Amino acid sequence: MAFDFDLYVIGAGSGGVRAARFAAGFGARVAVAESRYLGGTCVNVGCVPKKLLVYGAHFSEDFEQAAGFGWTPGHPGFDWHTLIQNKNREIERLNGIYRNLLVNSGVTLHEGHARIVDPHTVEINGKRHTAERLLIATGGWPFVPDIPGKELAITSNEAFFLKQLPRRVLVVGGGYIAVEFASIFNGLGADTTLAYRRDLFLRGFDQSVREHLRDELQKKGMTLRFNTDIARIDKLPDGTLAATLLDGSVLETDCVFYATGRRAMLDNLGLENTAVKLNEQGYIAVDELFQTAEPSILALGDVIGRVPLTPVALAEGMAIARRLFRPEEYRPVDYDLIPTAVFSLPNIGTVGLSTEEALKRGHRVKRFESRFRPMKLTLTDAQERTLMKLVVDADTDRVLGCHMVGPEAGEIIQGLAVALKAGATKRIFDETIGIHPTAAEEFVTMRTPVAD
Repeated sequence: MAFDFDLYVIGAGSGGVRAARFAAGFGARVAVAESRYLGGTCVNVGCVPKKLLVYGAHFSEDFEQAAGFGWTPGHPGFDWHTLIQNKNREIERLNGIYRNLLVNSGVTLHEGHARIVDPHTVEINGKRHTAERLLIATGGWPFVPDIPGKELAITSNEAFFLKQLPRRVLVVGGGYIAVEFASIFNGLGADTTLAYRRDLFLRGFDQSVREHLRDELQKKGMTLRFNTDIARIDKLPDGTLAATLLDGSVLETDCVFYATGRRAMLDNLGLENTAVKLNEQGYIAVDELFQTAEPSILALGDVIGRVPLTPVALAEGMAIARRLFRPEEYRPVDYDLIPTAVFSLPNIGTVGLSTEEALKRGHRVKRFESRFRPMKLTLTDAQERTLMKLVVDADTDRVLGCHMVGPEAGEIIQGLAVALKAGATKRIFDETIGIHPTAAEEFVTMRTPVAD
């Protein structure tokens, strides 16, 4: 059978665009369908605009700290509208870059909602297109629990387009999106409360990291409410929102922001017309080659629910393009030792195993920790402290994990990820000469293990 395309990608996020561009570069006939915005969640309502807002939120501390260095900053004011307007302009620029990347690669771009009609056919804007293979890269979507008043809450999708900065914000959730946005709102001057149903946020991160961030957020004036959840949300006559907790207490706020997870975006996709299966968590089930139960259909990125990170989706897209159209260059995605950052204030950077995970896997562990006040703050009244931690296998001396809470943690951990990938031991860390004076040198000067 003759097909219109060799590969038809549904979703122009990071993974879909990467797969499409490189498949086209390898000589394949490729089309991409996108119903919302080029670049997907990361570029439009995720990591890129979020980090821009994080930068903006940190200036309140920068202005305060400048006085210790002899500056007289005066009384700076903040304008939410200016920040959002400038953010929008940057996102529009990035949308254009993604468009050019696709078009200049020879990819056919279809803008509209694509629906799968059969294993080889997609319908979009009333027209049908056939392809030898379909790639689903539709990403994820914020999930809000089904409680009374859920329509009064916002998610990360809406937060980037608020008309004004709320005076009071209640953030619900305990993952990285929750702590990041709580830091943003708090840093920009909103009275911020973070509520989470378990005893401590960032489940899965190293316990030292979780506890250290908890303490630092409280220092910054954020209210943390653990072991609680929202039963209902009501709107009062004056427009105030009243969030009733499970214990019956009520929190009045101007904005309820939900960051309680994301689901696979499969709405009206037409999967019922295929043999594609979902796993227990509602994500598309794929094998190690990103192959679904339907021979002609593959899936990648957030929609498969493995590691919901942009660089991982990029790696998956590259792997698919190579396997299908340049097999001699194919290599599988390595999910081991994936570095990640949480852009809370202060930042978190981590790569490798937490202490808890290392013990669970049977390692005999040595822990090295350092907590200190950053040099930049020594001339100020700020009491923020940085945490650096190494998790080491006591038998092999191999460094299993590096963790940091502090300024530019992601920038520092990225370099250490290379060392861990290469199998660095604690001895190699110890024999590496540090750059002085920097915070990063602390990772190569920790000598005494923490007592259990």
